[in-house]
Amino acid sequence: MAAIGVIAAVMVCSAVSPAHAHKKAQARDPEFAPSYAEPMAPQSGNGAIFQAVNGYSPLTSGTRAAMVGDVVTITLVEKTQAVKANSTSTDRSGSIGVTPPPTGPLSFLKSTDVSMGSNGTFAGKGAAAQSNQLNGEISVTIAQVYPNGTMLVRGEKLLTLNRGEENINITGIIRASDIGPDNRVLSTRVADARITYSGKGEIARASSQGWLGRFFSRISPF
Repeated sequence: MAAIGVIAAVMVCSAVSPAHAHKKAQARDPEFAPSYAEPMAPQSGNGAIFQAVNGYSPLTSGTRAAMVGDVVTITLVEKTQAVKANSTSTDRSGSIGVTPPPTGPLSFLKSTDVSMGSNGTFAGKGAAAQSNQLNGEISVTIAQVYPNGTMLVRGEKLLTLNRGEENINITGIIRASDIGPDNRVLSTRVADARITYSGKGEIARASSQGWLGRFFSRISPF
């Protein structure tokens, strides 16, 4: 009976452990690490009625983010489209003819024997089109406030799904005037923006070319 219990325990462990083995915490990128508000410094009594403590904001600014560690939501509305087309055509022709003398050593030549001509044509056409679109939202933190009022924001969102992982990273500079009452900023208002959307897992692997195909596509002259 003890042996049967050991075998059953091993079977249960082997059945449970694979289901949880792949659920590992995703590694965070230090470049997009969140920024936290600085701890409040002890206030010294100076006899004044008003004391400006850390975290104070005037009534005119409401609850808009304005300090390091505050949270701002970036609304992703990225959409780009590029179209390019060109065409080229050339046509060139030429001919030359020599009339041999009627007498002398070259009189045996005929006019058709010393005439020649050339003709060449070329036509080319090319077209390219590319479009990208990214919609969604990601909340980031203010990492630094500059003297002119602009702020450096950065953050990331890590999603672990049943068939893979999704990562969204963003960093850039925003203006205080672009922050809405609900602390939202359009991604088109982010200066020096770096937005990365990537994923890995079964679906990402299925949509990418295999390593052997990538090798031959690089060395292929066609």
